[in-house]
Amino acid sequence: EMRRRVVTALINSEKECPAEPHEALTWNLARKVRERSETRKWDLLKNPGRLEILTIDALCAAIVRRMPWLSRLGGTPEIVEDAEELYREAARSTVELVENGQWSTDVGALLSHVDNNYQTLENLIAGMLARRDQWLRHIASADLENSRAALARALRNVAKDTVADILKAVPEDKAAEIVFIAAAAGTNLVSNDKEGLARACIDLTELPGADNLDAWLGIMDTLLTQKGTWRKSINVNNGFPANEKLLKRRCTQLIAYLAENEALRSSLDELRYLPDMKFSETQWKILESMVNILPVAVEKLRDVFRARNAADFVEVSIAARRSIDDSNEPPTSNLGIDRRFEHILVDEFQDTSISQYSFLEALTSKWKSGDGRTIFAVGDPMQSIYRFREAEVGLFLKTCREGMGDIAMELIRMTANFRSAKGIVDWVNNSFLSVMPEGENITTGAIPFCASDSIHGQGADPAVILHPFIGRDDQAEASQVVETVLSALKKRQKIAILVRARTHLASILPALRTAGLRFRAVDIDPLAEVPVVRDLTALTRAMLHPADRIAWLAILRAPWCGMTLEELHTLAGDDPKSAVWDLVRDGSRIRLLDAEGQRRLARILPVFETALEKRPVSLRSWIEGVWFALGGPACTEKAVEIENATVFFDLLDEMDDGGTLDLAAFEQRIQDLYARPDSEADDSLQIMSIHKAKGLEFDMVIVPGLGRQPRADESRLLLWL
Repeated sequence: EMRRRVVTALINSEKECPAEPHEALTWNLARKVRERSETRKWDLLKNPGRLEILTIDALCAAIVRRMPWLSRLGGTPEIVEDAEELYREAARSTVELVENGQWSTDVGALLSHVDNNYQTLENLIAGMLARRDQWLRHIASADLENSRAALARALRNVAKDTVADILKAVPEDKAAEIVFIAAAAGTNLVSNDKEGLARACIDLTELPGADNLDAWLGIMDTLLTQKGTWRKSINVNNGFPANEKLLKRRCTQLIAYLAENEALRSSLDELRYLPDMKFSETQWKILESMVNILPVAVEKLRDVFRARNAADFVEVSIAARRSIDDSNEPPTSNLGIDRRFEHILVDEFQDTSISQYSFLEALTSKWKSGDGRTIFAVGDPMQSIYRFREAEVGLFLKTCREGMGDIAMELIRMTANFRSAKGIVDWVNNSFLSVMPEGENITTGAIPFCASDSIHGQGADPAVILHPFIGRDDQAEASQVVETVLSALKKRQKIAILVRARTHLASILPALRTAGLRFRAVDIDPLAEVPVVRDLTALTRAMLHPADRIAWLAILRAPWCGMTLEELHTLAGDDPKSAVWDLVRDGSRIRLLDAEGQRRLARILPVFETALEKRPVSLRSWIEGVWFALGGPACTEKAVEIENATVFFDLLDEMDDGGTLDLAAFEQRIQDLYARPDSEADDSLQIMSIHKAKGLEFDMVIVPGLGRQPRADESRLLLWL
């Protein structure tokens, strides 16, 4: 995308200078680049490959190719985008070590930890292997004999930070009042199920320190409800000193005074989520087993990679970093390019992971401020969405403050919004100011909201309209979406329906189709659920395994044959053990069908007999040839169905292993692909995920399903920070 935008700017520089100031700036810069290109004879328009515009993963791959010895990968392996099956194979080999070998005790401990569920442990280890670049640096340097105290200290530090935030937020003139009421409430609650917390509050004479977490929990429970909101009143019955009315008034006044103190409320509420301050013996033994076994799993994965001559992006990035670390030369002089890197621009810097950041540090490790070499990082920390892959906003904040290595960074804030109307910008500024934290924190990745300045006019009024469906009503929501779309289409507006999850469209898509609305759904409909792909999958299974009854029945039911369910039952219903392929060639069976059923079979039987007798080496040519011979393309109604079939055949060609196919892996890959959008629909109504829409512009944006709970985080074998 970046290369296309740069080349487009160079092409547009031949035209007249645009009127918009920011477009004019790009035009002038592009003119200078063209002049420079002509002077140096770069000829960038004919050779755009000379522009080193690539992803960090691609840069790592280039380093590995040029430094095979130092990378220890040897010849360039095939880079696998989806290595899930390889992770599972390595995880399976690791779990099997429970049967013998020096690791059986550790694997046994982990199996016991997951109730002896082999599949669960395999899944957890496979998930860890996919993220090994994030935790290997912790495991590799783990000295468990000396780590326990340090880890316990780290847990205590979390509590200290939280208590420090509370103390900062407590009004000085109310500290004594909070202590008095918490102590009185402790006396009142000592007989109920919160006895431990209550007793911790009874003898308080001042606000406790971080070492007295029970007392803080008691204070929190006195002032906040279970939902984390301020209590409307505090129960002062039983156990309070004599003057009960005065105390009730003091409690009510304290709550009223603190009601607007959001910093204190949120910090107190954070107490309930703090971890235990120490590891139990059981936890520690499990942690030891993890630290022992996870490096073994990584070696098992490398064995799988070597056997397949394959690698994933994580392995390539690790190898590239190893190449740089093991070299005595300046990092970029080893890359085999015409010149050393002098300028590096990193886009979407807020999404840079810790390992990628470390890689950039290594690349620039010999750079000094003022030596003419520069690094330019562009990003918006408020847009960071990749923390699950260890993209930490804290890195962005750290770089702003401290630079990268010996390179000082100059922070430039850009607040102009060139895309949205003023009404939308104002709504976002007002809403998110209270949603995001008040201050930044490198450790937790907290980033305050930075308001934008609108460049365009007010636009439609109101700019943002909320349609609440309390208690969730999917059908009513779908009806509202259709009504809104129809209204916008009358105004000839370009509309986008954006969702956090594809499941949010379950009621909306049928409602749009019922209303006769055509749309482009970008990466929405799973390819595996498209009828033509279902038929092709059944055809592939049947051709590879003639005894696959379900696949053969699906073939006979498919539109190129179209047998009824009654005919299928007549043909195969009373003989569940015979292969369907044998039954359709049995004359006595065929005569049980009516004339139409016999005619249908007579048309397709010669196609299969010929195909099964003369199987070519290429699976694609074989299956595609049978599909054409059956009249498959003629059974499609829209051009997009042919496009989806082409995607299927491309994948079949890619996974063809000398005429054999791993069907399980093939069907899993199909599950991960999406059907092509309707090419006959115009772009007036588009449906996609919020993530997919990044960088696009529309006249109207509809975001349904905002009231739905996000899916829970997946379980992991080990968590780290």
